[in-house]
Amino acid sequence: MKSMISSRPLARLPAWFLMVIAFFTVNAVAAPGDSAAQIRTVMSAQVAAWNRGDIDGFMEGYARSGATEFVSGDRITRGWQTVRDRYRKKYRSRETMGRLTFSEIKITPLGADAAMVVGRWRLVRQHDKPHGIFTLLFRRNASGWRIVHDHTS
Repeated sequence: MKSMISSRPLARLPAWFLMVIAFFTVNAVAAPGDSAAQIRTVMSAQVAAWNRGDIDGFMEGYARSGATEFVSGDRITRGWQTVRDRYRKKYRSRETMGRLTFSEIKITPLGADAAMVVGRWRLVRQHDKPHGIFTLLFRRNASGWRIVHDHTS
């Protein structure tokens, strides 16, 4: 009696169907790594902009939205423009900006279009070296990966 179950079940499927399955499988596996690399690129661009004294360039890492949030100390700043204004007021010169570095960055995907990033920041200035920890919520939008929530201490 001939077996009803083929020893080669995939051989019976159309080639185009197998290609579609392969495409989605490869992209599903590749997406988290690509997302992490893209987020790291955004953060590297922010550091480079900061270190050349370019707050507007630094702000390119944030979503241009009224819903963008920055939390530090006991203050919540809402809206991309308000966050930008806060940075401009607090860091009025290259001397107050210092040299920025990020370290100990851990990126945790929260879905296809969201990720949480935890890490450390450090400024080196002529008379001090402030430092702390941040938690960022990145969302992928039409502009790419952008920060929608920043909690920095």
